Amino acid sequence: MNLQIRAKDLKLSDMTKAHIEHAVEEFKKYSLDITSIRCNLVAQKKGVLVEFEIHVAHTEPIVISQEDDVLDAAIDLAIDRAEKALRRLHDKVTDHQAVPLKELEPADA
Repeated sequence: MNLQIRAKDLKLSDMTKAHIEHAVEEFKKYSLDITSIRCNLVAQKKGVLVEFEIHVAHTEPIVISQEDDVLDAAIDLAIDRAEKALRRLHDKVTDHQAVPLKELEPADA
């Protein structure tokens, strides 16, 4: 998995970079084939824009944009939204491969 962190008009501390890298490592628990992740942090007139672009093999990229007044809050909200999107994709993939209801045998009670 390739991670790119890009900050425009912002100075990122090592602690902020480590926080993003740790959160991205947590994305591995969904067992998806994540090929690359781009994290763009952009300073705006009123706050900060955080954008995650997550490329998963055999699907469309997942793009998460979050805007907030505080950098850390925007990062945390974007990470939460990305985890939710990855969890939903994981559930979609695993449910698709499940045994259909027609093939299940009825249980004798």
